[in-house]
Order: sequence, then structure tokens, then C-alpha cells
Amino acid sequence: QRPLVESGGGSVQAGGSLRLSCTGPGPIIMNCGIDWFRQVDGSGREWVSSITAAGTPTYPNYLKGRFTISKDKLAVYLQLDNLKPDDTAMYYCKTTPGTCSWTDTGNSWGRGTQVTVSS
Repeated sequence: QRPLVESGGGSVQAGGSLRLSCTGPGPIIMNCGIDWFRQVDGSGREWVSSITAAGTPTYPNYLKGRFTISKDKLAVYLQLDNLKPDDTAMYYCKTTPGTCSWTDTGNSWGRGTQVTVSS
């Protein structure tokens, strides 16, 4: 199994923005659904967004308007706007279960990318 690779995290002040990237083999980015999750130390992983192979995005209601998921041939992106201290977490991406059954690549957890938001 080979995970996707997350990048783009960093430290910002509240109200700031970051753009996270999730990269992997082109056929996976183009043909599979991709999910973003986040995790705070000691807590379970929280789903934050998904995008289908066709590019249809979904979000939990409480993140709509601040998080935007998109994709191109190279990567899936998660734009984080108006960041709040509660958004501080490690962010991970992974293929959506059942959308990429022809490969094991992308269906395991990677190293993640850290987002830290200060008040």
C-alpha cells in the first residue's frame, strides 16, 4: 500500500488562509474519489471534505463556506479560509472507500500535513 502525499500546511493567525494539496498517481487523482480528514492529538479523525472523480464536492455543514475542495490532473486541493484556532489539526487525504478498488494506492493513511492556527 502506498498513501497519497499531503502538503501545504503551516502556521497562520486566525482569519488567515492555507491551501493544502493531496498528490498521487494521475490515474488515482483523476478516477477516484478523494476524502480529506483532520485529527487533533488524542481525538478521532474528523471528515472535512470529499470530491468525487467527476469533481462534485461535499462538506459537513459547519465547514461550508470556509473550506473549498477542488482538483486538477495533478492533485486534489483543500482551500482553507477564515481559519480558526479550532481548525488546528493534522490534515490527511485518502481515496474514498469503494471508488478505487482497482489499486491499494491511496487507501492507507499518509503522514498528513499540520495546520496550526493561532488566535
